[in-house]
Amino acid sequence: MGKQVRRIGVFTSGGDAPGMNAAIRSVVRSALHMGIECVGIRRGYHGLINGDIIPLNFESVSGMARRGGTMLYSARSEDFKARQGQERAIATCKLLGLDAPVGIGGDGSFRGLLTLAKQGLSVIGIPGTIDNDIACSTYTIGFDSACNTALECIDKLRDTMQSHERCSVVEVMGRHAGHLALEVGVACGATAVLVPEHEVDYERDLIEPIRQLRLGGHTHYMVIVAEGVCSAYEVAKRIHEETTVDTRVTVLGHIQRGGKPSSRDRTAATYMGYKAVSLLAEGKSCRVVAMQNEKYVDFDIEEALNMTKGLDEQTYTVMRALSGRK
Repeated sequence: MGKQVRRIGVFTSGGDAPGMNAAIRSVVRSALHMGIECVGIRRGYHGLINGDIIPLNFESVSGMARRGGTMLYSARSEDFKARQGQERAIATCKLLGLDAPVGIGGDGSFRGLLTLAKQGLSVIGIPGTIDNDIACSTYTIGFDSACNTALECIDKLRDTMQSHERCSVVEVMGRHAGHLALEVGVACGATAVLVPEHEVDYERDLIEPIRQLRLGGHTHYMVIVAEGVCSAYEVAKRIHEETTVDTRVTVLGHIQRGGKPSSRDRTAATYMGYKAVSLLAEGKSCRVVAMQNEKYVDFDIEEALNMTKGLDEQTYTVMRALSGRK
């Protein structure tokens, strides 16, 4: 058992994700319930270095679960990558009497927490990223909301693509992981989904499915591209050159990060926030909260960072089958 925790800090880091505010709310109220004071650290590791904090209490986080973005802001910190910046972050924790920071973010955020842990600080990580690419967790805060946002946009695009007999190429987020693209592709019944985890054969994966659909009487097509695969404009150009189909590109970009979090994200964030504070109250440290088989568990941060997470191949197989491919 570690020392008794009396005061903690919570921060968000990296890209924002719907549900982060719900996680902040949960951390604050769970801490108060367990007799622990909680402060907010604004602007991630940049704020931790510079002592940019605000007091948080029961009322200050009231109503935050339904809001998108992050009330604590988020920022990249080049200074924290240097030893001097890390020492300043540790000094801030000592000055403010913080027994542990709770960080909400992705792999980069967890690597920062591991750095602090190796210097003797108690830390807990909560997975928050729309990419759903945290290897130790089957689900990350923000994924469901981002999928729903993308799906709403795609449904509207499909109406106009049908009206003009066009092919729509939609680029969604996912630089290194195709979870978002695949989930959205299955949900919207895409003609094709291109993801970083699978090498793209343009003839097999893109052109031939469009031809087969046209032979079957279809006159409009939907292609989902994860941003990490290639430019959606390159894909659209290839489709037009090979099929002469009128093609349009839509890059959804950061719209996927915004908006009210879904019920799933609010609930997951609430449970994860509670779990994070419970771990600290139990004297545990250097842990990442995770979801496994709909249960909330925890892993050592270093162990979690060494894990790998592949695409859900069953979902990929279903997507290919329903789009008419083998």
